[in-house]
Amino acid sequence: MSRTAPAAPRRQKAAPSLTRRVLRNVLVPLALTWMLGAVIALVIANYFAEQAFDRSMLDDAYALSANVQAGERGIELLLSPREVATVLFDQVDQVYFAVQRMDGTLISGQAGLNAPLPPEGARYRFSDVNHGGKVLRAVVLDHDADPGLLMPYRVIIAQTTLSRAALVRQLLGFALTPQALLLVLLAVWLWRGIRRDLRPLGELQQALDRRDVYDLSPVAVVETSREVQRLGNAVNALFERLNHSVRAQREFVGNVAHELRTPLAGIRALAEYGLAQHDSKVWREQLARVAERQARASHLIDQLLALALADEARTGLAREPVRLDMLAEQTVLRHLARADTRGVDLGARGLDERVTVLANEALVEGILDNLIDNALRYGGRTITVELAGRTLSVIDDGPGIPLEAQRDLMQRWAQGPAGQKLGQGSGLGLSIVARYAELLGAELRLDAAEPSGLRVSVTFAEIHHRPLQADYEGTAPGGVPGSAS
Repeated sequence: MSRTAPAAPRRQKAAPSLTRRVLRNVLVPLALTWMLGAVIALVIANYFAEQAFDRSMLDDAYALSANVQAGERGIELLLSPREVATVLFDQVDQVYFAVQRMDGTLISGQAGLNAPLPPEGARYRFSDVNHGGKVLRAVVLDHDADPGLLMPYRVIIAQTTLSRAALVRQLLGFALTPQALLLVLLAVWLWRGIRRDLRPLGELQQALDRRDVYDLSPVAVVETSREVQRLGNAVNALFERLNHSVRAQREFVGNVAHELRTPLAGIRALAEYGLAQHDSKVWREQLARVAERQARASHLIDQLLALALADEARTGLAREPVRLDMLAEQTVLRHLARADTRGVDLGARGLDERVTVLANEALVEGILDNLIDNALRYGGRTITVELAGRTLSVIDDGPGIPLEAQRDLMQRWAQGPAGQKLGQGSGLGLSIVARYAELLGAELRLDAAEPSGLRVSVTFAEIHHRPLQADYEGTAPGGVPGSAS
């Protein structure tokens, strides 16, 4: 059974260079325009040249008619053949003439020389005729009878068109040759200018071709034109976004690998210990501890993902009007069950006015979730979410944070004394809040609460504030359990 050989891959046709395309798009219309102008000029010049030649031939006809008189034998031409040759002399063209009666009988000149007669009411007419196998330009001049003549007559003058054709060729050469030379010079000048202006594109391409895949540093941009500068700036902006994204991904992978190693090892140790026991009570105890460790690892992953998403949102964060009062109320309601389980009084105040800021709803929720989570872990017995104008605060009555430790807690993996003592958390909560506040352009402050505890406040930059309307959506602020008066 024969097998058909695979078809050879088709080679993609190379696209024309940008220099060639620009030259073609500029020079072809320009050349066509110049040629059209030259043709129009040539037609006009040829028309006036024909008029001049025809006028000269008509003058010759008038010169011959001036020597036609009535003689003994009727109408006759008084000039001898030599004198006629002198009157109609031309260095290039052959000239033919005929003096005829109105009935076409020949008085003098070339027999058989005929041309279209003038229209009624006209004395002369120009036309192209064929005589003896030659194309001639002819004029017919009619003369009416006058007191010195017995009858009317006509004069026909015809000549070859060699002088006319030579003049047309000269006009064509004089019209096209300078324009062709100018077009060549313009093409050379444009080619050099376009190559010079497009050289930064070639240099940019070479720089990108030589660049290592891990090198995301900005490329040098030669500011020869606005378009090239914009392209270089766009490439550098893309490199900056890619570099930031790559750093965030590497940091995320490193953080996950570093931070999950310990809880996963603990879960494995607990599972192995439980498998080695035969007491169901020990199994239950070990399973509870495994579930606790798993919850901690899951919380850590959520926080790491939140940080990664915050890094990704740095370059493309969408902002929209956000109702802080409604968002705070919904967040408090969402955390009530967990607060009740821990025996914490979670409430809210200042939600009786409608407050709208330009922000990102997901980031604002992330700020509230992390602050409430921190307060539930390390705070005291009371947590209050407070809204005062454009400032959103979470207040607890816990041990608080010393002033000298507040700056360090904004960094990743930094824990305060309470977190280290309890052995909970990963030191990411406040760093996530700080990053979200930075992305939203909000101001983050940590202050001591009265009489004790910590107040974490986020002040938003833009605010639309008006009294609460009757059609307020959601649960009334007074319905939030545990809300402070």
